[in-house]
Amino acid sequence: MHTPENTPSVFPNALAQSLHESGLIAVVVIDSLDAVRPLAETLFENGIKAIELTLRTPIAVEAIKCIRQTIPELIVGAGTVLSSDQVVEVADSGASFAVSPGLNPSTIEAAKNVGLPFAPGICTPSDIETAISLDCRLLKFFPAEASGGLPYLNAVAGPYAHLGLKFIPLGGIDETNVVSYFQSKLVHSVGGSWIAARHLIQDQDWDEIARRCQSLNALLRQHRSPS
Repeated sequence: MHTPENTPSVFPNALAQSLHESGLIAVVVIDSLDAVRPLAETLFENGIKAIELTLRTPIAVEAIKCIRQTIPELIVGAGTVLSSDQVVEVADSGASFAVSPGLNPSTIEAAKNVGLPFAPGICTPSDIETAISLDCRLLKFFPAEASGGLPYLNAVAGPYAHLGLKFIPLGGIDETNVVSYFQSKLVHSVGGSWIAARHLIQDQDWDEIARRCQSLNALLRQHRSPS
């Protein structure tokens, strides 16, 4: 993968570079605060340096705060951020960045106003052009596999190649197809909810989560496209 270049202030270069170096973003849903510490430790100790904690449970924001206190070295972002109010809430929680499944200009503007790095979700050329108009160059490609995977991303991103856009694919990616994403120069980093699946967190199956982290990091080291 190319190192992110010329990323506007919506997503600062230093943070973009850190996420790029991590290569993997574990997308997690946490139902209990009791799971926060063991989950964060399992991910970090087994090579996952960045997570996207989705705002799909009542404790999500509190969980972000807990992770920041437990392992401050872990890059913690908020996912499924759908409104200006949520932007403010996650910024106050100490989240390092936020992402959304789609593209809402008012949410992006709110993120700019509070200085929260934000990567909106895109799926179409119109989405991409709207993101460009809002100074976004790091974009979440969602739902990746359901939309056509890398062949679709290559096609839809082609007209904008001169702008240096980078993408975080998410949706339908797992160990069976992640290698092709690692090998794409369009891909900045890969997001995955299978890395620490919700049922594994609920079952406190830290051994299986650790195994998945280790397996993915081995694939990343072996197959990632050179910067």
